[in-house]
Amino acid sequence: MAVKVIGKGPLRGYLLEEVLAWLLRSSGFEVLTADDDQDKEPWKVLKEDKNGLLVRGRGAWHQVDALGQFRYVPPFSLPVRLFVEAKYLTTAPVGLPTVRNGHGVIHDVNEGETTTLSAPGTGRPRTRYRYSYAIFSTSGFSPEAQDYALAHQISLIDLSAPDFDVLRNLVKHTADTIHAVLEATPAAERPKVREIRTYLRGPLLEMDPGDVELPDAIRGPLDYLAQALYSRSQLGLVLAFPAAPFVLGLASDDLYGFVEYARAHPTHTVRLRRINQAASHPVWELRSAEHPDAYALRFGLPERVEKWIVAQDEGMPSRTRYVKRSMLSTMTLYWMHGEHAQTFQLRYEPRELRLDG
Repeated sequence: MAVKVIGKGPLRGYLLEEVLAWLLRSSGFEVLTADDDQDKEPWKVLKEDKNGLLVRGRGAWHQVDALGQFRYVPPFSLPVRLFVEAKYLTTAPVGLPTVRNGHGVIHDVNEGETTTLSAPGTGRPRTRYRYSYAIFSTSGFSPEAQDYALAHQISLIDLSAPDFDVLRNLVKHTADTIHAVLEATPAAERPKVREIRTYLRGPLLEMDPGDVELPDAIRGPLDYLAQALYSRSQLGLVLAFPAAPFVLGLASDDLYGFVEYARAHPTHTVRLRRINQAASHPVWELRSAEHPDAYALRFGLPERVEKWIVAQDEGMPSRTRYVKRSMLSTMTLYWMHGEHAQTFQLRYEPRELRLDG
């Protein structure tokens, strides 16, 4: 059967999804597929259809770009799973409908039934998980989307800052190269998008691609993308988890420099400052307080959160003081070394907070 050529935009989005799945894996999560759920109906919570992975909610099945389960279960808690949605856009920022949809999905999957009373026998308990949601955008987020996300604990990771130029351009170049190859390939011989993604998950996620065979002109760009991500010297991207209900995406032009320092100082104090950088959102920089030249990590914050952090205590609501004292007081990062997740903690005190912008 002839396969239509996918547009450049959607293809960039699909490749970004795979890059983010790799990011999940390198940040302490196991990337899940339908094969990770061996239960049979009606106990299954994961399954596959023609559009990808589906997760069972209380009222419906929901498609997910990438789904990660944290390798360790926090004490007195459920296993933690993270929905990741990728938006590769070049003009308009991600708006309210996307974030509202994410909230609806999370609410439904977290309200999943605990038992299946209609099943034969005694009504076996269904495994429960604690789901969170993160949206990655190459074009930023609208003010309405930010407000809604903060109100409903949806993480927004803005990849539009200059620190992510290399990553965005790598995904764009790979997608555009593959798109040109697909256009030049006879319709009956074009590989499906699912086959392209399955092949890429081989080197990125160490998943068996099975019998997927792609022409050299497509394998080459995909292999280069995987090798560039693994080098990470110029593609520094890692997730950080503050003492808050959201996730941060940290960027560095020398991520291995940070990792080398953090291995020697797994818990250390940092300086936190806002920097002058041409971006659609405020950009912040982290450096070691004791050795400021050892590394630099940057991240973006929604403007509303930034206002909470930098506002003066006097006359401000208690929520603002909570953000300053607690939300970013400790950031935890996980770095996969083989099958072991190394844990790093970055701690800052309010006196180390600086505004340069």
